[in-house]
Amino acid sequence: MGTLRDLQYALQEKIEELRQRDALIDELELELDQKDELIQRLQNELDKYRSVIRPATAQQVQAQQQSLVLQPDQHRSKRQAISAEPTACDISALSHVTLPFYPKSPESKELIKEAILDNDFMKNLELSQIQEIVDCMYPVDYGKDSCIIKEGDVGSLVFVMEEGKVEVTKEGMKLCTMGPGKVFGELAILYNCTRTATVRTLTHVKLWAIDRQCFQTIMMRTGLIKHAEYMDFLKSVPTFQGLPEETLSKLADVMEETHYEDGEYIIRQGARGDTFFIISKGKVNVTQEDSANQEPVHLRELTRGDWFGERALQGEDVRTANVIAADTVTCLVIDRDSFKHLIGGLDDVSNKGYEDAEAKAKYEAENTFFSSLKLNDFNIIDTLGVGGFGRVELVQLKSEEAKTFAMKILKKRHIVDTRQQEHIRSEKHIMTEAHSDFVVRLYRTFKDSKYLYMLMEACLGGELWTLLRDRGSFEDSTTRFYTACVVEAFAYLHAKGIIYRDLKPENLILDSRGYAKLVDFGFAKKIGFCKKTWTFCGTPEYVAPEIILNKGHDVSADYWSLGILMFELLTGSPPFSGPDPMKTYNIILRGIDMIEFPKKITKNAANLIKKLCRDNPSERLGNLKNGVKDIQKHKWFEGFNWDGLRKGTLTPPIIPDVSSPTDTSNFDSFPEDADEPPPDDNTGWDYDF
Repeated sequence: MGTLRDLQYALQEKIEELRQRDALIDELELELDQKDELIQRLQNELDKYRSVIRPATAQQVQAQQQSLVLQPDQHRSKRQAISAEPTACDISALSHVTLPFYPKSPESKELIKEAILDNDFMKNLELSQIQEIVDCMYPVDYGKDSCIIKEGDVGSLVFVMEEGKVEVTKEGMKLCTMGPGKVFGELAILYNCTRTATVRTLTHVKLWAIDRQCFQTIMMRTGLIKHAEYMDFLKSVPTFQGLPEETLSKLADVMEETHYEDGEYIIRQGARGDTFFIISKGKVNVTQEDSANQEPVHLRELTRGDWFGERALQGEDVRTANVIAADTVTCLVIDRDSFKHLIGGLDDVSNKGYEDAEAKAKYEAENTFFSSLKLNDFNIIDTLGVGGFGRVELVQLKSEEAKTFAMKILKKRHIVDTRQQEHIRSEKHIMTEAHSDFVVRLYRTFKDSKYLYMLMEACLGGELWTLLRDRGSFEDSTTRFYTACVVEAFAYLHAKGIIYRDLKPENLILDSRGYAKLVDFGFAKKIGFCKKTWTFCGTPEYVAPEIILNKGHDVSADYWSLGILMFELLTGSPPFSGPDPMKTYNIILRGIDMIEFPKKITKNAANLIKKLCRDNPSERLGNLKNGVKDIQKHKWFEGFNWDGLRKGTLTPPIIPDVSSPTDTSNFDSFPEDADEPPPDDNTGWDYDF
């Protein structure tokens, strides 16, 4: 008995020891959380003061010294969006384009392929795409002490080194040396960009190169040809023949290729299954075991274009036969869950009557009022924002001083120089027709020989970006409100076949009530329903993987960015961020599951973010058969008053202080425009602005 008692004592001691350890771990975790919060707070303060104050006049310096206040200059921290010029190819003619071919030795081919597979960005491409890139690369030679890439120059080539050695420098500092089997310059194949480093030869070098045009043709063509092939397969299956084109298109996107070796069982008789198969390559034997002698009886052979297992899509299926690969087989596969999420979908896309007859009459009266106004009917009150494009001024109607507007003033010469004509035209047309409480209104446009002018609704609550900068991060409930405003804006735009493509706190502005509205439609595009577009555009931290990989994107890219926005509002920083755009893109391609979520993101918020940021666009919440309803019904939005939000009766979490229609105190202050007026633009492109 003594031995048992000793064991019980020893056990109790161990339990007590473990309890104390647990308590210590809890204490340390709490301390760690507090330190994390302190670091975040200090980081936010640092960001504020890092926003270097502008060169000031002696009077301004004196005033600042007296008040000891630093003016944060947000423009040092604001993120610039990127837009690639569209590819010169006509998408409909892509499948007929003949790609260049440069013969290479088997050793060179293998070296290029291995270099691509070793590169953080290019290893994400499909093997068939890599093969085409290998074939299209052409040889380039440089002597010793030559400059291959110069920092600051604009580039469009990516290189693979086969022989020799190069040195990489940035701002005169040596970064590294590179030898054979390395890819460099890869950002240039995504969009027109300035080189971020200099690459000089240390010896004679032999390189292989490919330009952006050729690379993008390969990327687009592969996706389009494959999609068309999958669509043809689906249309031949009786189960799918009654489905609308857009649903078939989504099914084609979600189908996955699987490969089987000769003799491998694809389906086994008696097993339960939920998967449907279409054969895209090879042939299979279908056999059935005879219950009497258990010997399999050969029923038939199936080849390319044949399908099996369709009953599994309707409900759990007990397989009634074996399907065995008769040689190397490739099948297109879809499971019941994916099928159920997509079939019957899209009925919600365009059936919402957003504008009734009363609203229509209101907008027509509004148009009549604004069409009678001239540029000199306005006084400039103050500057609300400044960017590379020009400025946004708060203007007042001379005849009715209580009426103020935001006037966006764009330099025509800058638009032409940066080849943004189509984007500006698209911005005007989309915003003019957008009548939503969650999208900033554009009332009319003007032009003269130097500038284009966009007269918009004035939202004097300030930018969400400024609020986030000053507060560091938002509570769950605050983030929920602003996310819901964006969901409403997206529901409205997507129902009109419009993709937005530049969501970030910088592009959300608060009205005087505190409701958030989308502004800046420079990257928005009307693509229609279930159509794709290929222009690379967006802000690096917010772009979806399919944009980076040039697979073609649709409205589901907006739902990806919604997940990124949630994360940034909750924590103060986006989940994917690197020291340069290429590193950011590589982190994005690794996926949301590689990101560690801070403790302050609740379980339900994390679940929604992960469902919005699925790598495969067809699996993203918002892009399934129930559309945006899936987001609105998510647990994180449990109890949220969507009706109150739409009617404007829901109280916002932050109510801005706006004392009058000319109060600009919620915006950072900006110096007066000291720029020389730009030259006249006489290209004539703005004829319909």
